[in-house]
Amino acid sequence: MQAFTGFSTINAALGGLHVGDMLMQLFFFVILLVLLRKFAWGPVIGMMQKREEYVAGEIEAAEKSRAEAEKASKEATEQLKQTKQEAQQIIEDAKSAGSNQEKSIIENAHQEADRIKQSAQEEIRNEKEKALQALQDKVASLSVLIASKVIEKEISAQDQEDLINDYIKEVGEER
Repeated sequence: MQAFTGFSTINAALGGLHVGDMLMQLFFFVILLVLLRKFAWGPVIGMMQKREEYVAGEIEAAEKSRAEAEKASKEATEQLKQTKQEAQQIIEDAKSAGSNQEKSIIENAHQEADRIKQSAQEEIRNEKEKALQALQDKVASLSVLIASKVIEKEISAQDQEDLINDYIKEVGEER
């Protein structure tokens, strides 16, 4: 038995390592590894894969959100640009309409002024004609008075009317 003991014990000076104990420990270590792999390593790996998928999903969602935000930003910028162009067009249209209205008002004012001027000239002509007529009437009556005093006679109504018409004709020709 000593031979067996010699074989199973390697270098007793080192502390007496026994091969049987080592094989037994190796066997239990392998069983422990198998059990760890089945009950601990598998669920841990599964949890790690789930966590990896979750993180990948979150990164993908963040990328989608970023892309949507960029798209919305571009759309908002484009819409703002279009709104500014529309506002500029409205301002230009308003300026044009104001300019046209200004020209129209000025033209209407000129037309009204011309109409008032013509009306005033017509009124002046009418008043002048009335004044001349009144003057002619006055001159006629004065001439009849003077003529009657000069002639010192009474003339008939027909003679008086003829004298007045002759005098009016002479006054009209002198004008």
